[in-house]
Amino acid sequence: MPYRGSATILPQDDFDAQSCAETLKEAMDGCGTNEESIINTLASISNTQRQEIADHYSQAAMGDLMEDLKSELSGDLENVIVGMMMPRFEYDAKCLRGAMKGMGTDESVLVEIMCSRINEEIEEIKAAYNKRYDRDLESDLVSETSGNFENLMRSQCNAGREDSYDDNSAYEDASAMFEAGEGQLGTDESKFMSIICQRSYPHLRKVFKQYQAISDGKDIEDAVQSEFSGPLQEGLLAIIRYAKFPPSFFAQKLHEAISGGGTDEDTLTRVIVSRSEIDLANIKYMYAKFYEQSLKDAIEGDVGGDFKKVLLALIGEPEVEPEEDED
Repeated sequence: MPYRGSATILPQDDFDAQSCAETLKEAMDGCGTNEESIINTLASISNTQRQEIADHYSQAAMGDLMEDLKSELSGDLENVIVGMMMPRFEYDAKCLRGAMKGMGTDESVLVEIMCSRINEEIEEIKAAYNKRYDRDLESDLVSETSGNFENLMRSQCNAGREDSYDDNSAYEDASAMFEAGEGQLGTDESKFMSIICQRSYPHLRKVFKQYQAISDGKDIEDAVQSEFSGPLQEGLLAIIRYAKFPPSFFAQKLHEAISGGGTDEDTLTRVIVSRSEIDLANIKYMYAKFYEQSLKDAIEGDVGGDFKKVLLALIGEPEVEPEEDED
């Protein structure tokens, strides 16, 4: 059975765009801003319904909802609300552009998005990026990266991952990967990457099992960590972990954002906003399973104020055990 995600944010049955638009206008009018009203209104409905509110807000001559929200909010709360108000693929495009513009490049953001989206999603992101910025995503990725990490980004951007799998060739691919890495002095990075970047996720899961048998029990992640380094290692690990099970990959991303010294608010925002209508209920389950603490408790202990309120509203109550793919 293919993996099917469970969302925490669903369309509201008794949704009324006019009423919501009026509530938001009232929350921003006058002296001061009612952040709680904004959070309660926007975090209880789907992204499509938020777009309907924005359309009604404009048509009713109330103004530009996004611009009004930006002018009334600030900091982490503003970042979350802006992300929630953007169509899904436009939000991904915004995050990618933010990771590349200005001085330096945030490779971790490039990895998180480009290495955890299926072919159809990548095509949607590319179109949104071009429409929003009048720029070509692949060209920007190539200009901001180099070497084999550039090749990895180029491959992901091409959205050419196969959709079929072959039991018989899984052993051959595993053997080729072993010989390209642990089986020789040095690493044939291109051979390793060609399999990771091109094969379908169901096929890769079979390859990983065969690899473990060939390498006397060594997991493919351990092999990548010993044979690669830097952003390329991070990218390959992201693809492997996503291929194994998407909720586990994102649960780990959230834990990394919360644990250690300081909090990575941008990653918290990006993952929770982008997965809330896909599989955040499953991610919450895997988080609790891996880290023996609920995601709710982790967030409550790590952030505060309105930022905490909106994140908790998005993660909601459902915590659903995901059904893993049967290969």
